[in-house]
Amino acid sequence: MNYIDLFAGAGGLSEGFIKEGFTPVAHVEMDKAACFSLKTRAAYHYLSQNGKLNLYVKYLKGELDRRELYDLIPEEILDSVINMPIGPEFNDKIHKQILRYTRQKEVDLIIGGPPCQAYSLVGRARSENNMEGDPRNYLYKQYAKYLEKYNPKMFVFENVLGLLSAKKGEYLRSMEKLFDKKGYKMQLFSIEANDFGVLQNRKRIIILGWKDDFVPNIPDLEKIKLSDSTTVHAIFQDLPTLQAGTGVDKYQEYTSNKPIKYLEKSLIRNKAISVLTQHVSRPHTAQDKEIYRIAVNKWKNERERLDYNDLPDRLKTHKNRHSFVDRFKVVAEDLMYSQTVVAHIAKDGHYYIHPDLKQNRSISVREAARLQSFPDDYYFEGVKEKAGRTAAFKQIGNAVPPLMAGVIAKEIKQILK
Repeated sequence: MNYIDLFAGAGGLSEGFIKEGFTPVAHVEMDKAACFSLKTRAAYHYLSQNGKLNLYVKYLKGELDRRELYDLIPEEILDSVINMPIGPEFNDKIHKQILRYTRQKEVDLIIGGPPCQAYSLVGRARSENNMEGDPRNYLYKQYAKYLEKYNPKMFVFENVLGLLSAKKGEYLRSMEKLFDKKGYKMQLFSIEANDFGVLQNRKRIIILGWKDDFVPNIPDLEKIKLSDSTTVHAIFQDLPTLQAGTGVDKYQEYTSNKPIKYLEKSLIRNKAISVLTQHVSRPHTAQDKEIYRIAVNKWKNERERLDYNDLPDRLKTHKNRHSFVDRFKVVAEDLMYSQTVVAHIAKDGHYYIHPDLKQNRSISVREAARLQSFPDDYYFEGVKEKAGRTAAFKQIGNAVPPLMAGVIAKEIKQILK
């Protein structure tokens, strides 16, 4: 069973489908750094399937550079990652490149979700005109064009909860009418990532669509409850301690060779690859670190979150004292799930403070990736050869958790079978 991934990002949704046996025909993504991440992940899967995983390990250890890694991979696999924006200007070029890999074969599935900023509650709150007129509001129309072009049996559309209320539901109603016009029925689910085994409070919309010439037994994704007694502590337990502004991109050793049950079951730790990468923390000012200590102590001693207005006046530098008063927040290791990891983590780490006072920093790239359930062998690229911390954080924050995607893929597989 094959699929096309639109608005692919760094490939979180795709990773879940690959793990369930689906084969990607193409990934389409406009962000250049994310496309390098997709190519590197494609290299991992190719080498793993062909008994050459040791070569990928060499890359993670810094013994091969990116060009040398890509030289090991068939050109058609790398070229199936298409670095273009979806829209009228580029669609014909994208179709031409995809045609090289489908070779007129049927496409079973289209997956992906347009950028969510236009629908998100935070995005609308920060916009002067409530995101009215933002072209990203209408990218679902492009999605519909791809349904018409490739005529897949089903589609999976992921987006933020704000889609329900954006323009009082008008976008969603228009979307349903358009998909119906293209020959697809759809069903919408509001789900939470922590119900799928992800240690993160991440509410999302999943729309499952199917050709109107068959009646599938659509599963109720809202009834899936896979969470257990694991706490966020599992994310930090086997990682080396770091100070702000330190860490190694390639590579470090784990503090424990034997992963705990959650890391093993979720496939975050790969038994075949005992290589830790991108456990890198951003630097912080002395003032930020003082605020971090206050936030951590308040949680540990009082089980309360820090309200920005409660800080001493000398530590208050933001003029806005009424909204986003929880802008400094600890990733509490004793809870069942963390706060939502979003792309803003690329700008600062204040909302993702590490719970260990001795480390006194925001979480590392690898810790953020783990909260999103990405495997440790997943490497997030920058545009240049050297990985960029900011680019990695942005890709992670924008991603679909692979663990959640895998559960959805498993349900889709049963339908298509």
